[in-house]
Amino acid sequence: MADLLQQGSAFLEAKRHQHMTRSVTYLRGADSVQLQATVGRTLFEQTDQFGVIQRIESRDYLVRAVDLVFVAGQQALPQVGDRIREPAGTGALIYEVMAPGASGGAEPPFRFSDPERTTLRIHTKFIGLEVLP
Repeated sequence: MADLLQQGSAFLEAKRHQHMTRSVTYLRGADSVQLQATVGRTLFEQTDQFGVIQRIESRDYLVRAVDLVFVAGQQALPQVGDRIREPAGTGALIYEVMAPGASGGAEPPFRFSDPERTTLRIHTKFIGLEVLP
């Protein structure tokens, strides 16, 4: 008998990708790849050295892991410093892949969103606006 939860998860992932995504460009140095991504967010909490709770909100991009492939044809994983360009009006919003709370090193720059490791949740921070001519 097939794993019904796995089948259900695959069905929902296909529907997410089909109906809840927008086109973004994932950049690593001179390499880039067009991806369909679902925009989300994650709220992180950390306690600093004085006991004050710091809240950090990350803009997240959910993408299929198999789609993050650069020119060399190798499947890649997100790295700190990579960028995501999201079209917006006559320009684009630029987000940098980051590890929330990097000073503590507690969080990675991404995580898998499902047990089968098919969807990446990439954590980013807004760094600027690119105006197109």
